[in-house]
Amino acid sequence: MSIQISTQSSFLLPQISCPFPASYHPNGDAIAAAADKWFEGGCYHFAEARRRRINELKAGRLAAYCWNRAIDDSRLRIICDFLNVFFHMDDLSDHLSMSEAATLSEVAMNALASPHAYRTALPSGSKIPEVEPETSKLLRDFWERCIVDMAPGVQTRFCKNVDAWVKGMEMECQLRNNDSLPDITSYLAFRRDSTGIRPCFDLLEYAFGIELPDVVTNDPAFTALLNSANDFISLFNDVFSYNVEQSRGDICHSVPMLMKIHNLDLQGAVDRIADMCRESVESFHAAKAALPSWGTEIDKDVAMYIQGLEDSMSGSLEWSLSSERNFPTGSIKDGVVTLLPRQTVVYT
Repeated sequence: MSIQISTQSSFLLPQISCPFPASYHPNGDAIAAAADKWFEGGCYHFAEARRRRINELKAGRLAAYCWNRAIDDSRLRIICDFLNVFFHMDDLSDHLSMSEAATLSEVAMNALASPHAYRTALPSGSKIPEVEPETSKLLRDFWERCIVDMAPGVQTRFCKNVDAWVKGMEMECQLRNNDSLPDITSYLAFRRDSTGIRPCFDLLEYAFGIELPDVVTNDPAFTALLNSANDFISLFNDVFSYNVEQSRGDICHSVPMLMKIHNLDLQGAVDRIADMCRESVESFHAAKAALPSWGTEIDKDVAMYIQGLEDSMSGSLEWSLSSERNFPTGSIKDGVVTLLPRQTVVYT
């Protein structure tokens, strides 16, 4: 399916709401500032545009919304660190060749497999840079601190989901290079991995100091719950990020896909995605109601985790609406988003 680019110059931001109230960690700003300093200290080789974009991102504020119930400040700080690296990798992947995306994937998984020392010889036989990239240094630093308090089962799920995320980034790179997208159903299933939301959900267990057993994480209703929360966040992000992404020529998401499949204009596509967000919330409620009981202690941890999912849905929406990452100064007025001109952006 060939990608379609809108010829419209603006669109009205649709009403997308979340039924769960957003909360912010009381020490969120201070923790986020410390995480920003950590990231800046590890990325002094990055281009000025790259550093400026990270500073504008305010990833720590997102963490303070979504993980506001973390059992201690040190865990929230480590999650803030991961989000800084997460968004850095996400931005990098938008501008890489297929071979470069594959290398980034190998570097990331190598950092998680060997947090205490950089390995240049991988068990798979794949080649990675002899000189350790800053991305690897930052990931290893984060992961070395994180695994001290993260339960073994959560570590396994986190690494599995990061692997799915970086492989999803490779697939997005291939789709961009081929100027094509799958059908909407296949895309949404693929998007659940490629957005990287799943490993972020794993960090809820870390934040709460819990480890959900396999009987919970393998339950169909629990899986539907996670998918619904994931879809909600992914879909509204596609609407909010469309302007910046189309300006960079990066349109591998649901807006142009719906325009093509349903012969919609830009406004019609974003309005349809708003409807899909509402449907995702309804699916979330239905899956929550369908969850079985696993006994008092496990049910207590599950309830805490669900609260974290709800905080992630409302907190990410709150953060996204106020983020310059999605809405650069002057790009939105009275709810009308004016499309930015196409430009070439290179981050190093």
